[in-house]
Amino acid sequence: MKKGFLLLLIHAFIFTSCSDKKENMETFVFDNYTKKEVNIVMRDGIKLHTTIYTPKDKSRTYPILMQRTPYSAGPYGVGNMKTKIGPNIHLMKEGNIVVYQDVRGRWMSEGVYDNMRAYLPNKKATEADEVSDTYDTIDWLVNNIKNNNGNVGTWGISYPGHYATISAIDAHPALKAASPQACIGDFFFDDFHHNGAFLLSYFRAISLFGTYKDTPTDSAWYSFPEMNSNDQYQFFLDKGPLKNLTEYFQYDKLDIKKEGNKEQIDDFFWKEIVEHPNYDSVWKSKGIIQHLNKVPASVATMVVGGWFDAEDLYGPLETYKAIEKNGKENYNTLVFGPWDHGKWARNTVENYVGNYYFGDSISLKFQSEIETKFFNHFLKGKGDKNTGLPEAYVFDSGKKEWKSYDAWPPKDVVKENWFLSKDQKLVSTQQRTTSIRFVSDIKHPVPYSEDIKTVFTPRKYMTDDQRFAARRPDVLVFETPNLEEDYTLAGDILAKLQVATTGTAADWIVKVIDVHPSNLKENNDKLQDHLKMSNYHLMVRSEVLRGRFRNSFEFPEPFAPNSKTAVEIKLQDVFHTFKKGHKIQIQVQSTWFPLIDLNPQTYVDNIFKATEKDFKTQTHTVFTDSSIEFSVLK
Repeated sequence: MKKGFLLLLIHAFIFTSCSDKKENMETFVFDNYTKKEVNIVMRDGIKLHTTIYTPKDKSRTYPILMQRTPYSAGPYGVGNMKTKIGPNIHLMKEGNIVVYQDVRGRWMSEGVYDNMRAYLPNKKATEADEVSDTYDTIDWLVNNIKNNNGNVGTWGISYPGHYATISAIDAHPALKAASPQACIGDFFFDDFHHNGAFLLSYFRAISLFGTYKDTPTDSAWYSFPEMNSNDQYQFFLDKGPLKNLTEYFQYDKLDIKKEGNKEQIDDFFWKEIVEHPNYDSVWKSKGIIQHLNKVPASVATMVVGGWFDAEDLYGPLETYKAIEKNGKENYNTLVFGPWDHGKWARNTVENYVGNYYFGDSISLKFQSEIETKFFNHFLKGKGDKNTGLPEAYVFDSGKKEWKSYDAWPPKDVVKENWFLSKDQKLVSTQQRTTSIRFVSDIKHPVPYSEDIKTVFTPRKYMTDDQRFAARRPDVLVFETPNLEEDYTLAGDILAKLQVATTGTAADWIVKVIDVHPSNLKENNDKLQDHLKMSNYHLMVRSEVLRGRFRNSFEFPEPFAPNSKTAVEIKLQDVFHTFKKGHKIQIQVQSTWFPLIDLNPQTYVDNIFKATEKDFKTQTHTVFTDSSIEFSVLK
C-alpha cells in the first residue's frame, strides 16, 4: 500500500473517531470534573491562587498532578473550565486530581514577580522562594483535598517546566514524580541569551515577564511592542544599537493611592538585561542547574525536550545531566524527540518542524507509551524503579526512528575531530595551516532565515534549509564528500576554532548541516514553494559564542587585533545519523541577524549601551587548524 494512501486512511479514521466523540471531548472536563479555586497561604503570608480539578467519581482515590505557571491558571470564575487538563488526554480521561497555580506575582496570585527567582538554600522561617512556595502548596493540597492518595506529580513545559524542576529541590515527601519539559535552566544560556549573545528575536516577549504588577488580576496587565513592520530584519537594522529599543520598555504606572497621578517606570526585566551584560552574581543566583544536587532519590524525574527546540535546548539537557551526576541513586530519565518547543504535547499525527517531516504519531506515542506510563507507575503503581522505560529514549533525527539506551550519551560514543581546510572541505586529518578571510559587514549581516516575517519567538529556523547562507561570501562552508556509510552523532559537539579579527570584538557562529543528495525526489506538503528536498541543507545543530566570553562568561575581554586566538563553542547534544550518500557540512559566520543582536565588532564594556559610532565593519580570519569535535556512536 502506498504511503500517501495509507496516510489518507489514517486521517480518515482519526477524523471519523474525533467527529463521533467531538461533543463529549469538548465537554469532558465539565462532565467529569468539578473545579474549585482557592488561595493558599505561603509561609510569608502571601496568597497564591490555585485552581483544582477533582474527578466527580468519588469511589476511589487519585494522585495529584500539579503545574505551577506564570501564564495563568485560568479561566477564572465559577463554571469556567479548561477543555483539556493534565499533561495529556490519557491522564485526563483515566482520572487524576489536576491542579494549576499562578506563581507568586502573576495573574491572581499576590506578591511581586521575579524572573527565575533565586533559590535560597538556607531560608529563615518566614523567607520564601519558589521551592518553599511549591512545598507549602503540596502540603496544603495533600491535607485538604478529599480523595487524594497522598502522591503528587509535577509537570510543565518551558517556564512551567522550570517550576517542575524547582518542585524536585528540597522536595515535599508527597512528591513522587516530576517531569520538567523544555525547562529553563539558566537565563544566560536559555531563551534570552545564548552564550552571552542577546536573542534579539525575543524582543517582543520581554514585556510579558518584566511589566510590573503588585496586585492580583484576571486580565493581562502587559502589552507587546508594536513593530509596525512585516520585515523584522529591516526593522532591527533601522533601529540600530540596542539602546534605541529602551523606548519600548517604559510604561506609565498609575498610582491608585493618588488618583490620576502617574509615574514612569522601566520594564524590570529589560532593565535587568541591560544592566547585567555579563554572567554576574544576578544571573548566577537565578540559575537552577547548580542546585540539582538537592533532588532527593525519593523523587523520580523524566526530563523531556526537543532536538529542534529553539527556546530551551540547554535547560533540559543540562537538567538531566546535573541530576544524573549528583543523584546516583535517583530514577532519572531523558526523552528527546524531533520536536520544536513543546510540540510533544500536541495531538497532531504528522510531525513537522518547519519544512522538515520526521514521521507520524511521534507525539501521540510519547504521550501514551512514555509520559502516561511514567506518571502512573510512580503515582498509582508500585513506585519502584522498574518502570519498563529506558534510561534514555531518544529519536534519531536522521534515520527518523526511536532508540533506547541505558545511558546518555550512549556508552559506545567516541570523540572524533574533523578539520577545516582551505579548499572548503571537511577532512579527517589536519592539513597545512592556512587562513581564510571574510568581511563582516555591519550593514549587511547574515540573516538567520530567508523568510520575510516578524515572529514572537523564532522556532522554524532550527530545521531551515541553509542553502541561502552557504551562498553568501561572509559564510565559510566546509563539507565532506558523499558519505560511503552512515555516520551517527550522539552527544555534544565542540567547535575548536582558531580565529583573528581586525577589530577587538566579534561573535562566532557554527552550524552543523546535513546536506541531502541532489537526486532526492521526495518532497512534502509543508515544504515552502521555493524549496525542494533535492540538496536540502538541514540544520542539525547551531550555536553562537559572543567572542568576549571565550575565556570567561563573568569577565569579558577584547580580542587583540590581527592576533590568532582560540575560541571554543559547545554546541548542545544531537542524535542524528548522516545517512550514506549525504554530506556533513560546517558553516562558520560572525552575524546571525536578527536572531541575535549585532556585535559592534569594537570592544565596549556594555553592548546594550553601545552607540552608532561603536559599530565597525571588520575582516575576520579562520585558520585551518580549527576543528570540530563530534561525539560519534560506534
